[in-house]
Amino acid sequence: MSSKAPKPVGLYPHTRRVGNLLFLSGVGPRIAGSDATDSGVPGLTLDKFGNYLTFDFEAQCRNVFDNVRVILEENGSKWENLVDVTVFLVNMKRDFHTYNKLYAEYFKDAQPCRTTVEINALPSPIAIELKCIATIED
Repeated sequence: MSSKAPKPVGLYPHTRRVGNLLFLSGVGPRIAGSDATDSGVPGLTLDKFGNYLTFDFEAQCRNVFDNVRVILEENGSKWENLVDVTVFLVNMKRDFHTYNKLYAEYFKDAQPCRTTVEINALPSPIAIELKCIATIED
């Protein structure tokens, strides 16, 4: 379990190591220290009914990348060791262009395989989640 990343919203670990591979559970953009009852999502403010008051997808992208980096580093890996990234977006049409631009910025020197999928919803009010596999060098 990572002490610097947000707690998972269910009963699962941040990572699982198998041989020299590190599998990351789905990582979202919530801020460390927040929980499932507190949005804790950068660039997102909700009213009392759960409707969006503010929404900044770029802020969510940057924070999800930061959360992945922290989890990798706390578990003996690093950003450059990512070999596969699966991206879940709740609105491909609205968010893919921004995501793709930021992905190119963050992954310009390390280019893992990538799959991007649109889904209907995620378990908290986030617009992006990453599922990653990285190597660990002993």
